[in-house]
Amino acid sequence: MRPAYVLLILFSFLPEYLLAQIETRPIETLIVQDTGQSHIQRFLTPAKDFNKKRFYASVGTGASLYGAFSIGLWQAWYKDTKLSRFHTFNDWDEWQQVDKFGHLYTAYNYSRWAYQGARWTGMKRRPAAWASVGVGMLLQTTTEVMDGFAQKWGFSYGDMAFNVLGGSLFLTQELAWKEQRITMKVSSNPQTFPDLVFHGVGHPGQISIQERTRNLYGKSFAERFIKDYNAQVNWFAFNLHSFAPASRIPPWLNIAVGYGAGNMVAGHGYEWTDKNGLKYSVDPNVLPRYRQFFLSTDIELSKLPIKNRVLRTLIWGIHHIKFPGPALEYNTLGQVKMHWLFW
Repeated sequence: MRPAYVLLILFSFLPEYLLAQIETRPIETLIVQDTGQSHIQRFLTPAKDFNKKRFYASVGTGASLYGAFSIGLWQAWYKDTKLSRFHTFNDWDEWQQVDKFGHLYTAYNYSRWAYQGARWTGMKRRPAAWASVGVGMLLQTTTEVMDGFAQKWGFSYGDMAFNVLGGSLFLTQELAWKEQRITMKVSSNPQTFPDLVFHGVGHPGQISIQERTRNLYGKSFAERFIKDYNAQVNWFAFNLHSFAPASRIPPWLNIAVGYGAGNMVAGHGYEWTDKNGLKYSVDPNVLPRYRQFFLSTDIELSKLPIKNRVLRTLIWGIHHIKFPGPALEYNTLGQVKMHWLFW
């Protein structure tokens, strides 16, 4: 069983398990005498009016998380990287632009998460929307600035453009419709490569495809989920009922359009240089790079008829992951494939 399957199964049972633990606590710790509403549900419910205590708590928590995020990111990605003066880097041709859609996805969801926190404090819709996009841009720009000082990479205008697109996708919908009719989701389905050996360019060295992908994408599921652009598909999920509220279409049903790519063992082209300065290449006729376009169904978890605020909050934590379903794929190799259950 693939790690993605295990993770999704755990996610599906986690909300029910946690809710069971909460509801087995003594009743006097849960019930508010006047309203019959649990303390937890009352706490999770957004304030009707601006609440200073919640606002300062939210700002303090956000600042702490931002600090932890920045330090953790530096330790994980940049600590052992050679630094240089701040510089820019044109990486538009890399990874068939799958990484760019990843930036769009991340900026969109950062903004959406921040918006929920802002609304929880009682902020009005419009200022909350603008503030949340600012938070999303701050997080994304922090990463880009760190890249700008890394000798191996650089500040990418392409990445920043897609960051802005992600924030704009959220903000435009919130201001125009007061809801998110088009959401961004992600899935990861690791590609199975044939047994291949890559040959050195100008030297007799060889490297297996398994060693190359381990070096490039990591070994753990978490590393591969983030780094493996062959596995990653970014989705635009359209909520049909939101566009046709008078119809009988279930409110939770989405139609999703996805983009991915395959056979990438280097950022661009078919040659790369390892950390020792040795070049390797792959025959493009044996492992041709290609793009993928998907059409699939999806479930909008936030639209499920769940009234319990605790359970809704728990489910909200995984709303950005595409729900498995049948998918039709077209790729630039000229192939049309039907996946009866695409993860």
